[in-house]
Amino acid sequence: MSNNHSTFTLFQRLPLAMLVSLAFASTSQAQSLVDMYDMAKGYDAGYQSAKSQYEANLAKADQGKAALLPTVGLGAGATRSNFEAHAINGSSFTAQDRSYTTQTAGINATQPLYRPANLATYQQSQKGLDAARATLLQAEQDLIVRTSQAYFDVLGAQDSLTFVKAQKSAVAEQLASAKRNFDVGTATITDTREAQARFDLVTAQQIAAENDLNVKTVALELLVGKTGMTPSVLTTSAVLPQAPGAGPQEWIAQSEQIHPGIQQAKANLEIAKLETEKAEAGHKPTVDFTLGYNVQKNINGAATVFASSQNQATVTSAGVSLNVPIFAGFATQNRVRETLALEDKARNDLEGAQRQVAQATRTAYLGLQSGLGQVKALEAAEASSQAALDANKLGYQVGVRINIDVLNSQSQLYQTKRDLAKARYDVLVGQLKLRQASGTLKAEDLQSINALLQK
Repeated sequence: MSNNHSTFTLFQRLPLAMLVSLAFASTSQAQSLVDMYDMAKGYDAGYQSAKSQYEANLAKADQGKAALLPTVGLGAGATRSNFEAHAINGSSFTAQDRSYTTQTAGINATQPLYRPANLATYQQSQKGLDAARATLLQAEQDLIVRTSQAYFDVLGAQDSLTFVKAQKSAVAEQLASAKRNFDVGTATITDTREAQARFDLVTAQQIAAENDLNVKTVALELLVGKTGMTPSVLTTSAVLPQAPGAGPQEWIAQSEQIHPGIQQAKANLEIAKLETEKAEAGHKPTVDFTLGYNVQKNINGAATVFASSQNQATVTSAGVSLNVPIFAGFATQNRVRETLALEDKARNDLEGAQRQVAQATRTAYLGLQSGLGQVKALEAAEASSQAALDANKLGYQVGVRINIDVLNSQSQLYQTKRDLAKARYDVLVGQLKLRQASGTLKAEDLQSINALLQK
């Protein structure tokens, strides 16, 4: 009894991180957060979709250049014709009936000299590339947060299971003590039944914790595309980083410059403006430079009555063509009205994106500060709960406390331990969410968290 009690007391007093590391000490080849992210980056369907979309936009941006470059075409053809001619000269009648073949071949080129709509199309393609780049960056930041959240969800579930098992062991010890005291007549049957009820409750909690761990593990494995994943736990000396920056306004100021959502909205606004320029170009003339080299060969004559032998003609041309639009059924005017309305929409979308990012950044910053405060409070609560449990156990031994007091103290202690573990993980993920909200999150930011994990 005394050996078991001293061993359990020592187990109770172990630090949080050491408890977790002991529970999973048998695990080999644990993966770090960076390892998990690298696997998820090569497997996650959402990120791969965004990456493919970006590659498609790269090709689309190159298509925009085509409207500014010359077009060259090579043409050839053959035509079979039948010619009939009749002539009456006085009392004489002359008739010709023959067939001949005409072959043509040539190469023609056109270089736009002044086409405002083509220039706007090219500029739109470049802005579209900026928007696609911002979309890919958002997908990368989202993957970083999703991977980190899934990673620490598993660690949190492991901690919960560890603490439930520890609580079950403590309750089992208290149940055995209550039965012994009842047998010798120093306690009532009520103590035994209370301890048994608490033991049954903790057993149910263990089943739920095991199921939660399995669910969280499957979610992580689906994200990284591999089974048997074992996240590395926090080191015993891990110190949580403090809230960076002087305040939320500093983060908001950064987000206005580099947040991918805002950058995408800005690019969309520029595209809308260029669409208006394209519509207005419908009122403007176009000028092209043309160059041609064409050969026509007539076999067995031609359509001319007196041409019966084979002949060939070569035509080389160079020139400038001008096209001035005059009236298009009010299509251009209505198109301009449409694009101006869409331009206003894009401007409002940008304003909305800026407000949303500012709000999300402020919320993430305050959430991180609150999380850090909770960690400190729960650390103090853990020490207080441990002291309360020790006092109640001593009081129970000397008869000034009853069994339910000890059981309640045990429940409070392990609940505090679970809350503290979760709060610590929430702070680590909160650091990443703050950077995501401000648009500054990069894969390199995982290194500082990775350094807190056991190697």
